[in-house]
Amino acid sequence: MLILSRKVDEKIKIGEDISITIIGINGDQVKIGVEAPKHVKVFRQEVFEAIQTENKAAATQPPSEALKKLFN
Repeated sequence: MLILSRKVDEKIKIGEDISITIIGINGDQVKIGVEAPKHVKVFRQEVFEAIQTENKAAATQPPSEALKKLFN
């Protein structure tokens, strides 16, 4: 893991087309902005984990149960 220190309005570059900007710092909360191409999906960790859990659950359901959920 790379650990960097940044101040407000400073950026971090990832590759050529992703930038992370420190927008604000308030106590223990840091606001960041992420600039990335539209094809790059950016999620908060807890949202990503919820999506993964839902995908795994859907993959293990019988097809009839999955269809019921789609149409209800």
